[in-house]
Amino acid sequence: MFEFLFKRATETSAIAPSPAAAPEPDAAAGRRDEQAQRAAALNGNEAAAVALILESEFAGVRQAAAEHVHTQAALEQVLQAVRNSDRRVAKLMQGRLDAIRYQQAEQQKAQACLDLAQRLLQDEKLTPNAVAELDRQWQVVAEVPSLATEYASARAALAARLEAQVNLQRVIIDALAALRKLPEAGLPAEEALQALERHAAAQSGYQEAPEHNALPRHLLSDFALAVEQTRAALTVAPKPAPAPAPVNAAAAPAAGAAGRAASATTGAAGHAVTPAAADGATPALSDASAPAGRADDGEAAPRKQPKPASAPKEVDKKFLETLDALEAALEHGQLHIAAEHDKWLREHKTRLSHAQTEHLNHVRAELKRLGDWARWGGNVSREELVKAVEELPDQKLAMSELAKKVGSMRDRWKQLDAVSGHAPKSLWERFDAACTSAYAPAAAHFKHLADERHANAAKAQILIAETEALAASIATGADLKNVAAAGQRLRQMWGRLGTIDRKEKRKLDQTFDKVLASMLAPLSDQRKIEAVKREQLITEAEAMDPSDRHTLDKLRRLQERWQEQAKALPLERKIEQALWQRFRAACDAIFTKRKETAHAADHERKAHLHAREAICKELEEATFSGEDKAQQAAIAKALKDAAAAWHATGTVPRAAEPRINQRYHNAVGKVQAQADAIKKRAGAAQANALRDKLRLCQSLESAIGSNGEAIDNADWQAKWSALPSLGNDYERALNGRFNAALAATDGKRSAYAQELERNRAKLLDEVLRLEIVAGVDSGAEFARERLKMQVEVLQSSLKSGQKPQSASAAYLQLCAMPALADARTTSRIEQLFRRIGSSERA
Repeated sequence: MFEFLFKRATETSAIAPSPAAAPEPDAAAGRRDEQAQRAAALNGNEAAAVALILESEFAGVRQAAAEHVHTQAALEQVLQAVRNSDRRVAKLMQGRLDAIRYQQAEQQKAQACLDLAQRLLQDEKLTPNAVAELDRQWQVVAEVPSLATEYASARAALAARLEAQVNLQRVIIDALAALRKLPEAGLPAEEALQALERHAAAQSGYQEAPEHNALPRHLLSDFALAVEQTRAALTVAPKPAPAPAPVNAAAAPAAGAAGRAASATTGAAGHAVTPAAADGATPALSDASAPAGRADDGEAAPRKQPKPASAPKEVDKKFLETLDALEAALEHGQLHIAAEHDKWLREHKTRLSHAQTEHLNHVRAELKRLGDWARWGGNVSREELVKAVEELPDQKLAMSELAKKVGSMRDRWKQLDAVSGHAPKSLWERFDAACTSAYAPAAAHFKHLADERHANAAKAQILIAETEALAASIATGADLKNVAAAGQRLRQMWGRLGTIDRKEKRKLDQTFDKVLASMLAPLSDQRKIEAVKREQLITEAEAMDPSDRHTLDKLRRLQERWQEQAKALPLERKIEQALWQRFRAACDAIFTKRKETAHAADHERKAHLHAREAICKELEEATFSGEDKAQQAAIAKALKDAAAAWHATGTVPRAAEPRINQRYHNAVGKVQAQADAIKKRAGAAQANALRDKLRLCQSLESAIGSNGEAIDNADWQAKWSALPSLGNDYERALNGRFNAALAATDGKRSAYAQELERNRAKLLDEVLRLEIVAGVDSGAEFARERLKMQVEVLQSSLKSGQKPQSASAAYLQLCAMPALADARTTSRIEQLFRRIGSSERA
């Protein structure tokens, strides 16, 4: 959270481009204006916008051009280029890319939903659950207009198919209910049979319906079975009909349309076996599909007796109908239905004709024969069932699957009892022993689970008792932090108890929740208070001014207080997380604002750095021409302007500050060196001119004092004019001395020569005094006079209390004094000039 406070720019990132690479201010402004005009003229040209962003060095121009970039490829190209150089453009590009990717993801989700809808439309067994799952998937998908219409069409087709399934199922259910009620409706036989035929005709329509594959598995078979049962109940004279599948796995012998020949029965494993009679006899049967007119003993099967044209009045109509239903059930191999009809016939006696009695006896004989076959087939099936049960332990099934298997085996045994009669006791005992042996591991496993449930219930009681004890101790006073930890520990222990009987589990859960709520009541109250304190911390964080220099210290203290409160008493996880997210968001907002401010300040410091680099470059490349005075004036103005511009700029990046300061000082030193060179050159010229003019004056005075040839004033004046003007006090002093000497050549030469001779001694004294002041050695021959002069100078300065005259002023007086001087004195004067002149120039 505080990383940016400790971030330091590296030398590489802080160093600006070299002076040679830095753009001129005017050139940069011109490029900015030109690029801004290009950005304004883009008008949606994405390629030109991308090119402008990649080549522009101005953030404002890049931002303006970025508004015209919208395609994914261009957005990715720009983002890759400006990721580390322009945060605003990178953020804009990233946002648009995220929006495009979100739209693409939603498009893919919508397309997946549409593809699923198309697959469901092609599925023969469409289920409502699949359509409901499709609807749930579509609900979480954002609106996709391009696929919405197509999906709506597919969904409407699915809804139509579901509606067709519901209608077909309802029609079959209603028809099945009407079919089952038909025997009891009391309709005339002919009308009832016509209604039955209508239902039978509708059956093929149900089986060929487009949505018949989606119907429940048992519905059509139940309808077919109901048709046959109703036909058996309504038909007096049997009518040929396709025989349905055998009722059970015993595969009772199926009767043909023209007779009742016995067929080979199928055992539990589905293999054809040889039939055996109930009394142990083995009838000979040439083929499982023997002709309908052949019985198992070779005799012709009894033909169906013709129905009397009209029943006597004394015969019970219901009895005859039941007899017909019995015969129809036998034809269809439905022995359990036939047994029920025979039981009813035996319970209800009535007077029959001889033909009817014969017919009844024949039907019962057929029932007995088929029953014997069924009993034999049932025993075979039971043998197979026993064998299957005895093989269960070797299959290593899971306990739950093993229990289901054994249960299903017992259910099949009961079904065989209902269809094939009771089994022999020995076979039953063998089957029961095999089931008990196979179920023994499952029984032990379930007993173990039951014991575990009882043990878990006991543990739950102990945990409730512990919770009650803790609740009592909390009432007397306890650390709420420990209470919170204890509550969490108790909840975890309760969740790890394991399975308990459902009835006990509900009561124990209610008791535990009540006791735990009582224990945690003080904690809940205190947590509400702590939540209010956290809200106050959030309010304080949100109210902080990000620009305040003390904000970070205050924020750190707030975070420390938050941590202290969280450690002292943690809140519930959801509440704690929600409050922490709010507090963190407030802190992040402050840090983000400060970071933006820091970035702005950093940008401003970089701008100042560029300005100072421009100043340094201007000084480094500055050239001055013209006369020395003009050059010196230009140099002084350039240094003054550079200093003003330098101080007008603000702070620069800390890492670059020593480097730019050194560069500035070096540039100023370079320009100042030029000024010093010009000044030195001018000083040397002045010194040479002063020496030459002093020598000229001395030469003229020597010529006057020699009393030789006449002096040509014009010649001497030409020599003086040829020398450069000094332009200072030396010029005035030497000019006056030279003019006085020229004036003396006309008629005052002798007088001026005498004055020059008189000043010789004075000149020597002044030279000696000046040598003492300047610290120049006077030579061995002047040692005595020098010592005496030093004492006089010291006494004079002590008496007057004033500072001694400066060497330059004394030398100016020396230059202005007309006096004759020998070569030794002249050399001493020039030595003084070199010493004094060099100190003045320094």
